[in-house]
Amino acid sequence: MIRRPVTSALIAAASLAAASAAHAEETRPAWALVLHGGAGVIERGDMDEATESAYRSALGDALALGASMLEAGAPAMDVVEAMIQALEDDPLFNAGRGAVFTSDGRIEHDASVMRASDLQAGAVAGVRGVRHPISLARAVMEDSPHVMLQGAGAESFADDQGLERIEESYFFTERRWQAMVRQVAALGLPVPPRPDGAPEPEPVREGSRQQMEREHRFGTGGVVALDRSGEMVAGTSTGGTTAKRWGRVGDSPVIGAGTYAGGDCGVSATGTGEYFIRLSVAARVCARIELAGEDGQTAADTVIQDELLAMGGDGGVVMLHDGAPLWSFNTSGMYRAAQVAGGEPMVAIFEDEG
Repeated sequence: MIRRPVTSALIAAASLAAASAAHAEETRPAWALVLHGGAGVIERGDMDEATESAYRSALGDALALGASMLEAGAPAMDVVEAMIQALEDDPLFNAGRGAVFTSDGRIEHDASVMRASDLQAGAVAGVRGVRHPISLARAVMEDSPHVMLQGAGAESFADDQGLERIEESYFFTERRWQAMVRQVAALGLPVPPRPDGAPEPEPVREGSRQQMEREHRFGTGGVVALDRSGEMVAGTSTGGTTAKRWGRVGDSPVIGAGTYAGGDCGVSATGTGEYFIRLSVAARVCARIELAGEDGQTAADTVIQDELLAMGGDGGVVMLHDGAPLWSFNTSGMYRAAQVAGGEPMVAIFEDEG
């Protein structure tokens, strides 16, 4: 007599779950896209009109590229790679060409990518002279038996894969160099010699430029894409932190910390990497959805606004959950953009937008 109502309850629960899944499938957009270009102290009063316009244009261009690819039926992996390549080629962002310098005057890149359907992932850390670190991370996932490669070994693998190598002077930007010089001096360390092949020194405009150095103290570039087949991919690329020492690696190449995709959840993070690693932020957000039954926004806010802040960490995430673009950040701004099939593009910078 006890078994029958329990069985009925189980059948009812299963039916409800199936109906809920079917409803989610019906309401999910054909494709969806969200990206970030870093988070930090980004305030209206500190950013001039030209700087704000440049960032909005760059975010909009990357979003338009991804949206056009997804609309045409491109797989999410190709979309994430292409969009992050665009961010890596833009000196506005702390990834690829716009990456910050280490304390010894070098540029070292980190990147990662993860696919939701089979939890396959690839990552690289401390890479030099590879034009597109995100492409190397993808190659690690698809063409090696490993998940993460670092330093010279990762660069050798890039050569084996025929990926584009480039002189390190290509990545040089004056404002990143000057930011490193100021930080190194503040730390009481010797200023490294200017890199070979770097252009002659030029004035760096203060005001908005100083603002950009503050906001990019922990900047990255990241994308999460859902394609027409239902596949979801998350990817992240960064130059790390200004004047980093001793081969420091942050959260961006750490699967589960800076990047995660699994089930109906995909996350790319940006922030103080040491805290994101300790808290496994990206995977933690998705775990709260799966294990605690929270909706995506609640899960992201709990991790970023409560747990991360309680540890003293700052930054944020962008994510897709059931095809809905979401974000949460505990800083005064985050460069972000999103679009779903049939919807209008959204580009935002400041806390009070979107």
